[in-house]
Amino acid sequence: MIRNPEEFERFLADVHDWVRRYAVPNEERVAQGEYMPKDISAEMARKGFFGWSIPEEFGGAGLTAEELVLGALEISQCSVAFRAHVGTNTGIGSEALVVDGTPEQKRKYLPKMAKGELIGCLAATEPEAGSDLTALQTTARRDGDGYVLNGTKAFITNAPVADLMTVMARTDESIPGAGGVSAFIVERDCAGLTTGRPYRKMGQEGAPVSEVYFEDCRIPADALIGGIENVGFKTTMKILNKQRLHLSALSTGPAIRMLDEAVRHAMTRKQFGQPIGEFQLVQGLIADCQTEIHAAKALILDTARKRDRGEDTSMEASMSKYFATEMCGRVADRAVQIFGGSGYIADYSCIERFYRDVRPFRLYEGTSQIHQTTIARMTMKRAAT
Repeated sequence: MIRNPEEFERFLADVHDWVRRYAVPNEERVAQGEYMPKDISAEMARKGFFGWSIPEEFGGAGLTAEELVLGALEISQCSVAFRAHVGTNTGIGSEALVVDGTPEQKRKYLPKMAKGELIGCLAATEPEAGSDLTALQTTARRDGDGYVLNGTKAFITNAPVADLMTVMARTDESIPGAGGVSAFIVERDCAGLTTGRPYRKMGQEGAPVSEVYFEDCRIPADALIGGIENVGFKTTMKILNKQRLHLSALSTGPAIRMLDEAVRHAMTRKQFGQPIGEFQLVQGLIADCQTEIHAAKALILDTARKRDRGEDTSMEASMSKYFATEMCGRVADRAVQIFGGSGYIADYSCIERFYRDVRPFRLYEGTSQIHQTTIARMTMKRAAT
């Protein structure tokens, strides 16, 4: 649902222009460091990028699902580190508060997150609990007027720079699986909370990822999201159902950028006396990229519109994430092929960086194999009713 078409078109045009005028020229600078430069972070805050999905009453843009994915398609047409920096605030870092936070929790944190004054992240994954989040071992023990957290989280995007963490921890060890899990909002300066050094990664330089350690970390009782114990897994699923759709669009934007770069190269690079784009086998690579990008966009927009209508989009969000992230990987591979040797060399094009940057899309927010299983099970469940 687009609330004001004319105003929203101006919004998209502004994001589109910012990406090409500001972000793209700064891509190499970002790629040279572990962290997003402070002046670039401040620029994104000035543009309001941190608050896209946060309700207007708390200072955000309150974008609908359709508006959010269309915005994501634009902002992700630059280095993945840019969208990763703001993406936790517009997704997994704030969504638990948006959907299940108490009024007091929302008033306390969401306005600052919308302005980019607080960076959020989701601390759910653990060394032994990734695809199976019900296996998490981090505990939250009630102690007087608060809770004491103990455990380790792994592969947490933006953990080294996060001011606020949505933490999943087990509050009732007598309840197996998902039932004993609760969600907490934990501030950076809590005693007993530390983060590791940013991992050395395959790609996405400028978007730090690290472990999070809780060692007798004491937090107040009102840090329990929603004020209700043992419903944290349900909160996580609410977060991920929306974020998977969001990530689908964020995975399609890089594919659009890579195809644009590949087409420009194919039209100017000459071999055997003509542009390589005149060769049918190269045209086949371009056609496959364009077709799959359009298919992904159609699926994502259809799912977003269903979500805005209040329909259950659990399976469609999973399908969108699965298809779009796999599609992006295929586009990256074809783009390298079109560029030839220069696609493999960082000194010659951005394609080498994108090829590395987009690979994790098929891993986080549920691996492709988890989504295949989810889609199949939901399909058979619907067929049985």
